[in-house]
Amino acid sequence: MVETVFRMEAARIIAAVTRIVRDVGIAEELAQDALVAALESWPRSGVPDRPGAWLTVAARRRAVDLVRRRETYARKLEEVGRGAASAHEREADPDPDDIDDDLLRLVFMSCHPVLSAEARVALTLRLLGGLTTAEIARAVLAPEATVAQRVVRAKRTLATSGVAFEVPGGPDREARLGSVLEVIYLIFNEGYAATAGADHLRPGLCEDALRLARVLQALMPKEPEVHGLAALLELQASRTAARTTPDGAPVLLKDQHRGRWNRLLIRRGFTALARAETALPVGGPGPYVLQAAIAACHARAHRYQDTDWPRIATLYGLLAARTPSPVIELNRAVAVSMAEGPAAGLALVDAVADAPALRAYHLLPSVRGDLLERLGRTAEARAEFARAADLTRNERERAYLRARASGPGGP
Repeated sequence: MVETVFRMEAARIIAAVTRIVRDVGIAEELAQDALVAALESWPRSGVPDRPGAWLTVAARRRAVDLVRRRETYARKLEEVGRGAASAHEREADPDPDDIDDDLLRLVFMSCHPVLSAEARVALTLRLLGGLTTAEIARAVLAPEATVAQRVVRAKRTLATSGVAFEVPGGPDREARLGSVLEVIYLIFNEGYAATAGADHLRPGLCEDALRLARVLQALMPKEPEVHGLAALLELQASRTAARTTPDGAPVLLKDQHRGRWNRLLIRRGFTALARAETALPVGGPGPYVLQAAIAACHARAHRYQDTDWPRIATLYGLLAARTPSPVIELNRAVAVSMAEGPAAGLALVDAVADAPALRAYHLLPSVRGDLLERLGRTAEARAEFARAADLTRNERERAYLRARASGPGGP
């Protein structure tokens, strides 16, 4: 119970403590201290009614104690007084461009330009997504040692640079937006298809990413890529209930019961996509708007066989031209295989098979196995599924892939 609650609440606890100590590294340590306190207390006293609030209060108390030890009590009281007066002034004359959300402040702080783009992504996934180093490495397709160094250096850089805990305005906000969108997207992806562990889904991460995307929409209503990201997440999240069996095993898109798709989230996704499309720049849609348009094609199809695969293949082509990536090419290959046949898709897969970023990516052999199976090359397909099973660290996916590798009648 302690582990589960902490996994769900860690980002909020870190954000709340960062407001006090202004150092994300120390905030993370204090959150861990609160976890230790729960492990000591809860077995004796029982799990509290609001375990997340208990952990947050415990961490905040340690943060206040730390601040008091560092500075004189009188000076701290003076700072708190100034902060309270400032807060009172804001309440009396609110800034319509301000937003009171510690999680979003933590995202923008972690995406400060003082950090490299790679460090911003790694740190935010660590702090807000609660991802381990291995999970982040898989999400960004980088070695674990490299990711670990990025996180440590990023915390140190933020501490020494005195980066403010705030949602910036004007040009500063625009400069950090790309990293913020990428991080929210990656957090959602980890929830949508967990890197490791016993569960195929981590709904809490999806919910956090969705909430951040919606908050960002309110913050930046004229930015098409913000609405594009929100649309993409709404549409992807709409399928959650149909993506696993009652015992948690993954269900492929073609086998999903579309009556279980969340129609409210689909409507929200369509609305966000429409807002994005009405605000497109001269250069055309960005990557999140394009991905949302792809997701919308799936959402509009009442049956799998009604899917407009030629349009999806075209959209993936535009996406690949806009943001070249072997992963995008792999997805495009799937769409092309549905529109033009498995042989055409296999040719595209083989064209990117040697890309360094895909060497340990289990979906490469998984996709290749599916295409080979459709071409009747059963033995080769089973070998690819076995290789994919060896590469994934998610127990549910591994079991599914091993079953495909065994063929009909297998385990």
